[in-house]
Amino acid sequence: MATPHLPPYRCPQDGTRADVDSAPWCCPVCRGPWDLDLALTDPLRPGELPGRVNSLWRYEEVLPLSAPETTLGEGRTPLVPLTGTVSAKLDFLMPTLSFKDRGAVMLAELARRLGPGRVVADSSGNAGTAVAAYCARAGLPCTVYVPEGTSPKKTEQIRAHGARLETVPGDREATALAARAAADAPGVFYASHVFNPYFLHGTKTYVYELWEDLGRLPDAIAVPVGNGTLLLGAALAVSELLAQGLIDTSPALVAVQAEAVSPLAAAFHAGADDLLPAPAGATASPTLAEGIAIGRPPRARAILAAVRASGGTFLTVTEDRIRAAQRDLAARGFYVETTGVACWAAVGGWTDRSVVVPLCGAGLKTGLAA
Repeated sequence: MATPHLPPYRCPQDGTRADVDSAPWCCPVCRGPWDLDLALTDPLRPGELPGRVNSLWRYEEVLPLSAPETTLGEGRTPLVPLTGTVSAKLDFLMPTLSFKDRGAVMLAELARRLGPGRVVADSSGNAGTAVAAYCARAGLPCTVYVPEGTSPKKTEQIRAHGARLETVPGDREATALAARAAADAPGVFYASHVFNPYFLHGTKTYVYELWEDLGRLPDAIAVPVGNGTLLLGAALAVSELLAQGLIDTSPALVAVQAEAVSPLAAAFHAGADDLLPAPAGATASPTLAEGIAIGRPPRARAILAAVRASGGTFLTVTEDRIRAAQRDLAARGFYVETTGVACWAAVGGWTDRSVVVPLCGAGLKTGLAA
């Protein structure tokens, strides 16, 4: 029997459905990520929001969980102007200093209700620190897999929250494979920010907050894209806001990748619906934007489709532009990690339309780029 009030998983590729409390971490047919069959029956009423809790849980009508015990007060981050047309949402002011708290609290709260023996996560750093923190809050044992070369400040934070750290030789994909192998063991909950759709229903609150603070949405929303969890959450929120009659038009979704690791941008500009075949013998190039250095994102088809449907595009930024953008933001008072400055590097000079960029992680997580 399914746990009450938990909407079931659904595979977007083949339609397979499964109850959340008994489902494997991925679709058993195609091994792809799950989506969530969440029916919104009670629309948001803007007039009721001012009196609610000042966290992302104020949007309870559109969330798959309610009445959380694991909350750290996440969400409701400030929105500040950078230029006449470009504004920044300061998600580096979250409890663990990154936007990943939006999704991690959902995963930890779900895990708390399911009661696993251990939670496993994989990350280039920020998702791991967030899952570790919220598992600590929930009293759940946690193991986080990270690639070698992950920022020492991020691994220190993971350990500080009491999680076991497993450093994996190789790149981000090798780390994901190691975590997925561990996730197949009995009694393990895989807190995957890529495969588990509860994470996307947390990141969508980023756009609900924009809508509430602005009374509308900007012409464009720029997001850094590796595995695409913030972009897909944004697309989900836009579709829900349209369905509820709370907005009339959809903003363009502008996806930003590091030029050094840009498989989605390459596929988009080639007109492909999925990732292009990787060249034989190709190896990952290093990039300062470690948080989006994802060579083969599992939700690639959904990401490409979401950007196209919004009338958006993919942009790439060089390492030199990332360095310059980090220093430029610091000179304006915002010390942001190198992944979190990618969107400012890409669209900071826009003057023809309104756009919001996320400052996703604190500069203390990586330091200043050399």
